[in-house]
Amino acid sequence: MVIMLQSNLRSKQITKCVPLLSIIIMDHTPSEPQEGCQVSDGVSVEDIADIEEINALTELGTTLIQAILEKEPIANIQELIDAGAPLWFQDNDGVSPLHAAAYVANENLIKIFLDDGAVWNAVDNLGNTAGDIALSMNNESCYKLIRDAGIRSELLLAILSSRSGLEHSSSTLIISDDDTTAVGSTDAFLASSLEFTVDEYDQEICLLKPEDDSKVGVMMSWEREIMSRTVDELCSDHPRLEEGLRVLNIGFGLGIIDSCLQRVTKIPSLHVIIEAHPDVLVQMKKQGWYQQPGVKIMEGKWQDVVQRKEFLDLGAFDVIYTDTFAENYQELCKFFRLLPDLMVGPDARFSFFNGLGATNALFYDVYSRVAECHLSDIGVHVSWNDVWVGGEEDQERWGESRKYFTQPLYRLPVAQLKSTV
Repeated sequence: MVIMLQSNLRSKQITKCVPLLSIIIMDHTPSEPQEGCQVSDGVSVEDIADIEEINALTELGTTLIQAILEKEPIANIQELIDAGAPLWFQDNDGVSPLHAAAYVANENLIKIFLDDGAVWNAVDNLGNTAGDIALSMNNESCYKLIRDAGIRSELLLAILSSRSGLEHSSSTLIISDDDTTAVGSTDAFLASSLEFTVDEYDQEICLLKPEDDSKVGVMMSWEREIMSRTVDELCSDHPRLEEGLRVLNIGFGLGIIDSCLQRVTKIPSLHVIIEAHPDVLVQMKKQGWYQQPGVKIMEGKWQDVVQRKEFLDLGAFDVIYTDTFAENYQELCKFFRLLPDLMVGPDARFSFFNGLGATNALFYDVYSRVAECHLSDIGVHVSWNDVWVGGEEDQERWGESRKYFTQPLYRLPVAQLKSTV
């Protein structure tokens, strides 16, 4: 089973590949076939054996789900599992045994299934995980069991992948990087054309237009509340605010957060913006950012810029923010590891656009916590602030562009170096 987060934080498009048992119905029945021979229209004995095995697994899996939904004793359910009923099985509606256990709110079964390897992030035909089912039923204990299993799974897979040097497992959601389009590949994105325009709802947007003629928002005006709150959390009570903060932002987009940073009570003494996309750089020049006092534009990928002497000579920063497009989670983690050298000290603050898995409530929760764990590993503490971004206008704000954030609450991270005292 594969569920992949499109490889960056801002495109946030989740592609779901769910296991389905495809059963081929043959019109011919062999008559006393010999092992290894071909039987009727190229169907071999091995093919028939495979079909019989699939039918048996389907029957066992279906029976297991029915037994769970009918609340049969755990002993009966364990017998089915011991007989080979697959926990990864999903019926015609995409319901798995874990989904069924969530429907009947059976914590014991959920624990058993997760311990035995049930797929925590499998989605049904409506796009719901077992965790989503538990959440919809206000069952916090069942939800936390599934969420915590997801966190453990992702952290373990990340460790194993980094140590083994093997290709990242297909069972992980965030450690995937096989999208070579402009939506998922940095190089393809930087070679693409962007459109800066105003949509039918009079909101300023920056659009990427893939080859399939769809519209993908690189940045949209509805994010202003998020950016405004982010700057407020990063700057408003910063102990160095009145001295003029030293600010670093990676990814200009529509310039929303940079404009907010320029409006703090004391203008930053240094405001560095790293931007790589040629079309964005042209837009920045048109808007006069290159001539803005105290603003320094550094062109190129951040991975390259941070190694230049010109950048290193600037020293550390009081406030750091990153919001890139078409970069995967591994790249964000690489940036995390730079923070101890980029931040002035425990008073310095860091945030990033948190769109990890933001088209699904469970995924968003799991990967926000995974990011928190990875930051903690490098000595950075994270606090979270919820920003309401739902409401009746939610449908209108997207226009014709692809949705990349569907949660009613945005989880705003504010990170600081842990004090060594």
